[in-house]
Amino acid sequence: MSNFYKKIVEKLKTYQLRYFNFRLLIWLGAINILGVNVIASATTSTTFEKKQILGLAVGSVVMIVIALIDYNFILKFYWLIYLGNLLLLLLVKLVGANHMGAQRWIEFKGIQIQPSEFAKIFMILFFARFLMKYKDKINTFKIIALSVILFAIPLVLIYKQPDLSTSIVIIFIFCVIMYIAGISYKIIAGVFAAAIPAALILLYLLLQPNQTILDTYQYNRLIGFYEADNEIAERINYQQDNSLMAIGSGGLWGKGLNNDSADSVKNGNYILEPQTDFIFTIVGEELGFVGTVTVIILIALITYECFYTAAHAPDLTGRLICCGIGGLIAFQAFVNMGVATRLLPNTGLPLPFVSYGLSSLLSLMIGMGFVFNVGLHHKKLI
Repeated sequence: MSNFYKKIVEKLKTYQLRYFNFRLLIWLGAINILGVNVIASATTSTTFEKKQILGLAVGSVVMIVIALIDYNFILKFYWLIYLGNLLLLLLVKLVGANHMGAQRWIEFKGIQIQPSEFAKIFMILFFARFLMKYKDKINTFKIIALSVILFAIPLVLIYKQPDLSTSIVIIFIFCVIMYIAGISYKIIAGVFAAAIPAALILLYLLLQPNQTILDTYQYNRLIGFYEADNEIAERINYQQDNSLMAIGSGGLWGKGLNNDSADSVKNGNYILEPQTDFIFTIVGEELGFVGTVTVIILIALITYECFYTAAHAPDLTGRLICCGIGGLIAFQAFVNMGVATRLLPNTGLPLPFVSYGLSSLLSLMIGMGFVFNVGLHHKKLI
């Protein structure tokens, strides 16, 4: 046992602890503290606040542990990560809990897990190691085809839950990872050349009244966003219209957290699920323009630190991990804020580190643990 501990100490000595990213730790602490306070203000129950604090505590411990275990050692088991991801997604299909027409959760002794949130991180980790292994063959038909197949399997399982929003997120992540891995610009141009007409055909099919590509609620959300003169659109846009009203009423400094203002959109219960998908609305109404800008800046700083770490990563695996995590945070935050401000159709994506959701928070903290880990293997740029 003493030899085991000696090996651990010797391994830790090889880490460049002077490169531990304390800036990133500060940004994470700030946005999580802000998130807990906004969640507490968004609902009358203390349950969400307490669970989020518990999730933050557990997530912080997991993040630190992962940061201190060489990511190259963890990713030796990349096929187990991939198969474990598939197993969780299959369990959702077989024994998952159904809420509001979607089967996305696994319940165990009162604890809910949403595997699709962890799938985002698992996909990044798997492809970071897989593409590193075949980096010299990244532009061959065999590796590209195999990558697409391995990506498509979990994608289909997530899409069938149904979870269109998460499907879009992991498609974006896959594109980022393939680009950073060095896929040829000729192949990218070819994909765009094929994707544009395919997208037009898909759009035409979606506009048909009897289309079967999207579920009814997904179709109504998409069409309702663009059509304002029908009953379905009015019902769908109700949430986003109220969100805009709430954010606008916050002014510069907001109405204050936990306020009892009679003219509060939140207090009037005009915002459904304010602690999750529309948490940015609560930030806007109660913390005002200053609060929304603070959240945007913190997200931008965390994303920047991910890409900064990627630029100093010692290998392609590290770069792919950091760019994947950074891209995930930035894209998901953009979509969440876009929905709250009615720039995008209504879709259910949490705001990273701010929205209530233990699966989302834990998965992101795992991802940040790997970013810290890569940072400890800092490589100076020449």
